[in-house]
Amino acid sequence: MLPTGEVTMIEAVIFYFFAISTVISATAVVTVRNPVHAALFLVLTFFTSAVIWMSLEAEFLAIILVLVYVGAVMVLFIFVVMMLDINVARLREGFVRYLPLGLLVAAIMLGLMLSVVTSDVFVLDAGSEPLPKPADYSNTEALGGVLYTDYVFAFEIAAVILLVAIIAAISLTMRKREKTKYQVPSDQIKVRKADRLRIVKMPSEEKR
Repeated sequence: MLPTGEVTMIEAVIFYFFAISTVISATAVVTVRNPVHAALFLVLTFFTSAVIWMSLEAEFLAIILVLVYVGAVMVLFIFVVMMLDINVARLREGFVRYLPLGLLVAAIMLGLMLSVVTSDVFVLDAGSEPLPKPADYSNTEALGGVLYTDYVFAFEIAAVILLVAIIAAISLTMRKREKTKYQVPSDQIKVRKADRLRIVKMPSEEKR
C-alpha cells in the first residue's frame, strides 16, 4: 500500500480479484460433495487469503499461513481423507439435514465480522492518514514485540493448550491393540548371537 493511504488501480484490481476468489473458493469448501475437492478448495482459499495479507503489508502472517496451513496441515488432511474410506453418498444425505444449522452459524459469524469491521477501531480520524513506515521497519519484529509483551499471558495459555492436545494425540495412538505386534527396542538390543543362531554339527555324507 502507498504511504499516503491512496490505492492505485493495480492494487485495487489485485485486491478485488483475490477477494472474490477467496469468497468463491470458501463457498465451494462447504458446498462440494467430494471431501478431497473440498480440501483442495480450502488450500486455494488459504493461498488467496495469503495474497491479500501480503498486499496489506502483513508478510509474516501470509508466509505463516502458506507454510503452516497449506504446507503441513492441509497436506496431512488431504492424505488422511484420501486414505480413509469415506461414504460420500451418506455425506450427501446429511447436507440438507444440517443446512439450517449451518446457515444459522454462518449468520452469527457474519454478524460478528460486521460488528468488528464497522467498529471505531478501523476508522481513522477526520483528515488523518496512515503514517509512512521507515525503511528498516519490520512487521515481524513489531508483531513479536506485541505478542511477547502485551499478550504474553494469552500466548502461554495457547501454548499449554496445544501441548495438552499433542500429549492427548500421542496417548491415543499408543493404546494397545490385541492383534497388533509391537517391537521392544530394549529386548532387541539384549539379543545375542546364540539366541538367534544355532550351529548344528552333522556327519558328512560318504561319497559313492
